[in-house]
Amino acid sequence: MTELKHVGRNASNKKKCIVAYRVVPHDADHCLVVHSESLDAEQHDSLINLVESNAGQTSYELADAMARTRLPDGRNMLQTFHTQGKLTKTLTKDIEMVPSQQSSINLAELNKLIAEQRGVTVEDLAVGVTSKDQKAELSKSADSHTETNPAQAYSAEPLSDEKLAAQYRIQADVMKKEALQLIDQANKLDPPKKAAAAKTTTRTKKKDTSG
Repeated sequence: MTELKHVGRNASNKKKCIVAYRVVPHDADHCLVVHSESLDAEQHDSLINLVESNAGQTSYELADAMARTRLPDGRNMLQTFHTQGKLTKTLTKDIEMVPSQQSSINLAELNKLIAEQRGVTVEDLAVGVTSKDQKAELSKSADSHTETNPAQAYSAEPLSDEKLAAQYRIQADVMKKEALQLIDQANKLDPPKKAAAAKTTTRTKKKDTSG
């Protein structure tokens, strides 16, 4: 099954959520998520369709795509979820990213890994805002869900090919780390020496039989 970005779950109760922003400006320990159970059927289906779409998967932050998407009733998805209090500010350490049923990584750890790859701080990963005033507004609205205009606060610059390529490299690094962890676990269960010995025995038997 293809891995999906932006899909997460609560680390304690495993309830599914969609991560709109992995980092909140001026508050690097928090993210903004949408809990699936808080949505009605139409909103839920629209959000999941967006996550699975090319627009969703090529967005650095899903909120970038949400800001350009309309719900079945014609309302802007990001603005509607904002005004309805569907965007929940949550500690990144309490969220696990689940790109597939076979893999998961804590969001706080993922943010640190991406920041290390870029040579920046985790707070520097916050995107979609271009001024200190906009960053302050986003942080404020995440706490209070005030009736401000989130379209401006959540606005994002288009994702260039260069940025998209960088994200693919970051994803590859994350998957490489997970692969190494799986290999390590496999080696603990079945050490390479045992496997090599088994291959040697098999080859010897074939040689004796052919001789």
